[in-house]
Amino acid sequence: MILDRLLTFTGTSSGASGAPAQGPITDLAVAGPSANVIDLHLIGLPVLAAGQGARDLGIGDDPAMKMLIQVAAPGAAGPFQVALEGAPDNGSGAPGTFVTWWQSPAYATGALGVGARLYDMDLPRPPAGVPVPRFLRINYLQAGTGVVVYAGIVLDRMDQMYNASNNAIMGGYPAGITVAN
Repeated sequence: MILDRLLTFTGTSSGASGAPAQGPITDLAVAGPSANVIDLHLIGLPVLAAGQGARDLGIGDDPAMKMLIQVAAPGAAGPFQVALEGAPDNGSGAPGTFVTWWQSPAYATGALGVGARLYDMDLPRPPAGVPVPRFLRINYLQAGTGVVVYAGIVLDRMDQMYNASNNAIMGGYPAGITVAN
């Protein structure tokens, strides 16, 4: 899996660690936006019409850029839900109004183990009627107590079947399966 700091929603952009429960690339998820907002406009690239970003994230390409939101430390109580949001430029280089593109199911935090993956999908297209964004972020809609997550856009995400109901134990097919070639 290829991680890129410029495509990471969680942690501090300088890489310095935050609260003791979180590391340099994770967020202690409390209701509200992720620590980082991804700006798709890089210095030296033109900003396109209507203030959207100029960086191509390859929607529809193969291999596609993929979302990865993974639990680093489980929480204690309450439901946990995340949403991907996008916003155009407000005209002065800052985010305009964020619009939700997709949101996860509400997970019971007691069922989330370390490594549980909450958002395994390709980076989605903007919904109909929503402008192409310049800014992307993750919003923690319902944050349980003490959930620590990593969230980012990655390439070549490890996608293998899981063996557990909490989506955290990678195992492929169970023992005893024979595949005829």
